[in-house]
Amino acid sequence: MVTARTGRRPAPAPTAPEPTDARRVPGFLVASLAALGGWVTNLGFPDTDVWWLAILGVALLAVTFHATGTDGRNAWRSAGLGFVWGMAFFLPHIVWADVSVGALPWAALSVAQAGMVALAGAAFAWARRAPWLARREWLQPAVLAVVWTAVELLRSHYPFGGFPWGRIAFSQAGSPLGRLAWLGGAPLVSAATVFVAGLLAFGVVRLVQLRLTGPAGAVIVAAAVAASGMFVPVATRAETGTLRVGAVQGNVAEPGSGSFGHQLEVTGNHVDGTHAVAERAGEGGLDLVVWPENASDVDPRANTQGHALIEQAVEAAGVPLLFGTQEYVEGGRYNQAVLWTPDAGITQVYAKQVPAAFAEYIPWRGLFEKLSDKVALVQTDMLPGTEVGAVPVPVERLGRDVVVAPIICFEVAYDRIARSAVQAGAELLLVPTNNSNFGYTAESTQQLAMTRLRAIETGRAAIQISTVGVSGVVDPAGRVLERTGLFTAEQLLAEVPLRTSSTPAVVLGGWIELAVALGASLLVGVGIVSGARSRSRRK
Repeated sequence: MVTARTGRRPAPAPTAPEPTDARRVPGFLVASLAALGGWVTNLGFPDTDVWWLAILGVALLAVTFHATGTDGRNAWRSAGLGFVWGMAFFLPHIVWADVSVGALPWAALSVAQAGMVALAGAAFAWARRAPWLARREWLQPAVLAVVWTAVELLRSHYPFGGFPWGRIAFSQAGSPLGRLAWLGGAPLVSAATVFVAGLLAFGVVRLVQLRLTGPAGAVIVAAAVAASGMFVPVATRAETGTLRVGAVQGNVAEPGSGSFGHQLEVTGNHVDGTHAVAERAGEGGLDLVVWPENASDVDPRANTQGHALIEQAVEAAGVPLLFGTQEYVEGGRYNQAVLWTPDAGITQVYAKQVPAAFAEYIPWRGLFEKLSDKVALVQTDMLPGTEVGAVPVPVERLGRDVVVAPIICFEVAYDRIARSAVQAGAELLLVPTNNSNFGYTAESTQQLAMTRLRAIETGRAAIQISTVGVSGVVDPAGRVLERTGLFTAEQLLAEVPLRTSSTPAVVLGGWIELAVALGASLLVGVGIVSGARSRSRRK
């Protein structure tokens, strides 16, 4: 067909209808829904630990994103809603920071992390400006999943080494989605969880709009993704024998900052626990005894009394002892896991690679000491270790060295720490930690959930051992086989499988992170360019 030229500018191509008319939804109602979503999401984590509530909470936030529309102001609205959700989530989620260091640092950390959720909201809004995506609402849950996971990875690295606490994946250790960690680690679990939440939100929005062409399909796909982890072939059998481990939770005199107030008291508690676990082991004996982070509250290399106590514990057990202590050097200190054998003393030392900012060292000390007197609590900054955490332990019963991975405290939240240790030959994960400053909060059980996910991700059994609890034995499928109470003196006695095969998550982990980062950057970049072109055409 031939058309005549009229000299008129052609009419612009029709744009996709907005999912909802944002002007008809009161702002306070949308913000309240976002806040409710953040609060509900926290209930999906320990101690409540109802995993599907985390999906529901993220879905509520996704619904509010749909309610913002797709105009040029959408990024600011979405960022604001993300911030509201983030504050409602992080304030209760990391309330242990208030117990440990006070209200101001707790609030400041919550604000910083909520800002990262705001960034995720803005990034999703920018991506939605691309016409191809605006016209295909059914694809938007996948885009939200990629963008959200990319921001989680970003905040796991920046600023000051990152703060991965509260990643959505850590709520799913006990769900079918958690088993996806075997395939793609925490990034895949987070992405799948947010994808399911986004699908549910899409279905709800379609129902509200009385557009019946999507809700049923969204729910079916969401259910299929949520159940997909049940088909992941997570293996738990021993491949290179088993290891008999005695893990000692010695406890402290009182919770809080005074828990290490009496020198060698905590060390003595762990010596007593070592005698108890060795007696429990009986004729079968032990292959290794593990103490928590800071269980030796003095450096036995520099303190004769501390040295004598370690010797006493090793003699009682008759096997190597892996224990936590600190070493002071010129310019700072190291948080270490030290292996002490009956015949040779100290043979291996692993130093924590990722010290916790504002807890173990103070960045920009001159600035932050003006903002809070709590900065003075960290008098000597902790230095980062440089070696991968793969420690060979001589095991007489097996006639060989068994490589274990001591992942010290908060390091369990960082993907690369466990992955690099397994790549270096680790057959078992150990998570020595000191939770004495966090009181009766959910900090230790949140950490145990991370340990469970790391077990699935690496295909390794894991033992979390705390000074005060909660400690636990986890099989390679992420199941907790035994756990202790909080602020109790207990011991764990376990024979755990040793494994050497690599999971897809360990082999592909770095590439998965790169793919997520590049994918999110591409989606957001295309959306920004498309939005700019649309604005220029309207002028």
